[in-house]
Amino acid sequence: MADGFDRRSAYNVSGAAAAIDEGLRAYMLRVYNYMAGGLALTGIVAFLTASSPTMLKAIFGTPLQWVVMLAPLGIVFYMSARINKISFSAAQTWFWVFAGVMGLSLSFIFIVYTQVSIAKVFFITAASFGGLSLYGYTTKKDISGWGSFLFIGLIGIILASIVNIFVASSGLSFAISIIGVLVFAGLTAYDTQMIKEMYAVSDGSEAAGKKAVMGALRLYLDFINLFLMLLRLLGNRN
Repeated sequence: MADGFDRRSAYNVSGAAAAIDEGLRAYMLRVYNYMAGGLALTGIVAFLTASSPTMLKAIFGTPLQWVVMLAPLGIVFYMSARINKISFSAAQTWFWVFAGVMGLSLSFIFIVYTQVSIAKVFFITAASFGGLSLYGYTTKKDISGWGSFLFIGLIGIILASIVNIFVASSGLSFAISIIGVLVFAGLTAYDTQMIKEMYAVSDGSEAAGKKAVMGALRLYLDFINLFLMLLRLLGNRN
């Protein structure tokens, strides 16, 4: 009886583990699909905006440029603060609005850089991001300790970027780009592991859905910032 009980217990544990693995894979696939959809929307909006001189003049030739540049940051803060209070459908809507507005704000890259170099850097970023995210997903090592160092690096990049607006130093810009690549590479692996851990504490389909959206937002920001840093280093200017 004891042996049979043990076998049944082992079977139940094994079945539960398999169900968790299947649910985790579906959850992570959902996160990556949201992220990929957001990147696609951003790219389409950016390209169409850059192809329209009227749109470019309306955005970057007027104070509207500040709205377009600051709106994505405002949406990120809003979603982060209100994610537990808004509905899943509202979280989805805000994510797509964010991706669309990001497309407007990033349309300038098609003016500054050649399309060939943009495509080249995008594929380099995609390959790098894929490898780093895979590491964060599969590693058994706890990399949560990276968080504080990466956050300090991120704050340093923001402050240095603000300073460089006024001093316009090419050397400082190069240093920011190098450090930025390292920081956002680390954040890609770190955020992937954190998003994976978020699945374990999901308490219902509504909560899991909102966590998938927020996870996609985190990875989207890692990808975009890694892309922009690499573009500054490797992109060919028009």
